[in-house]
Amino acid sequence: KPGTIRPQKVCLCPFLPAHPLHISTHLYIIQHPAEENKVLRTVPLLAACLPQDKCKVKIGRRFSEERDPELSTVCRKSGTLILYPGAEAANLEEFILDSPVYPSTIIIIDGTWSQAKDIFYKNSLFRHPKQVQLKTSISSQYVIRMQPTNRCLSTLECAAVALSILEKNNYIQETLLRPLQALCSFQLQHGAQIRLSKEHLLKNGLYTKPMPKNKRKLRKMELLMNSVKI
Repeated sequence: KPGTIRPQKVCLCPFLPAHPLHISTHLYIIQHPAEENKVLRTVPLLAACLPQDKCKVKIGRRFSEERDPELSTVCRKSGTLILYPGAEAANLEEFILDSPVYPSTIIIIDGTWSQAKDIFYKNSLFRHPKQVQLKTSISSQYVIRMQPTNRCLSTLECAAVALSILEKNNYIQETLLRPLQALCSFQLQHGAQIRLSKEHLLKNGLYTKPMPKNKRKLRKMELLMNSVKI
């Protein structure tokens, strides 16, 4: 399938749904350009599981009404949410119980945590949708790529949880996670190592890289070691 080309013995097609999942929610992935060249990325797997008209990927760092009128319109609709954790974010499950307009669209930013933060805060368009976060205790199954903390989820995992909540259908989460589980399994069988989170490595004295000299980055490391949510 498009975007998922791999050698036949590690082909992920058998783990994808036979037909795109039937969903009513529209999903917009805002992807940092650096993610395009990553080999082990999850967005192509996500796109392969969903109808093309329900999953759109927008690549870039900066978005405006002039550059992307379609995205601007989407962001201003009352039924649009943006998934980005923080003090201002409502928990998705709780939000949909009280929302006068049931959400029709969700926006997810794809990139490293620093790239996602840059995109979220430097694009005024993303102030318009209601900001939500996932209240979930699941640990990431994307064990072949390092995450900052044990609670961080990949873009595919975020989409799987969010769509299962919005569509009120846990089968969606199971179906979307299947190719990710297969990808990680194949990679581990062929020499990849389990990548523990930076938080775990720091706390257990296993972090081998030199500590950053930049004060801001060093402060982030200290917060991770002390389990402060960043």
